[in-house]
Parts: sequence; structure tokens; C-alpha cells
Amino acid sequence: MQQSIRRLVAVATLSLLFFVSQAQPEKQEAKPYKVLTSGKQITIKSSKDINHVMLWTTGGNRVVEQKEINKSSYSFTIPVNQKAFYLMIGLVGGKVYTEKIGVQ
Repeated sequence: MQQSIRRLVAVATLSLLFFVSQAQPEKQEAKPYKVLTSGKQITIKSSKDINHVMLWTTGGNRVVEQKEINKSSYSFTIPVNQKAFYLMIGLVGGKVYTEKIGVQ
């Protein structure tokens, strides 16, 4: 009886460890761009050409939208007084990145 309980506990533990290890995120690749902030001035520098940029407030209001940039660097000034924003950067080739940024 005690031996079967030990086996059951061992199987349950191994199963749990297997599922937990599968749930861990894979290593993320490095982003091909950098976001530089200086006050309300935002500069995006990328190793690939930038296709489009969109910026939203945390409340969901679109603040900046620029399409067909096709350059490796893009700068803009934020026209509203907020501290946190969501930024979407679309690169040439279709890859899109999003992140939350803060300004001072």
C-alpha cells in the first residue's frame, strides 16, 4: 500500500514538472530596434527599415500614426500630456512589435 502511494506521488510529481517546464516561455529574440526618449521627443532607431509607427495613450486614444516611413530612423514629438503610452512599430517585411513606454 505504502509503495503504491510512493509511486503515485512520484508519477504526479514528474507529470507536474513536465507540464510546468512546457509552460515556460521560450527565449525571446532581440528586438531589431531601440526606442530612445527625451522628454516628449521619441526616436526609434532600427536595423531594418521602419514601415509604420502608431502610438496610443493607455486609455486607448491614438496620438501618433505615421505610415510609409521606409527609413531606419524616425523621430516624433508626443502632442499630449501623459506619462505612459503603447507603441506599435511595423517593419518592412511585415514584422510588427508592440511595447509600453513611459516618458517624463
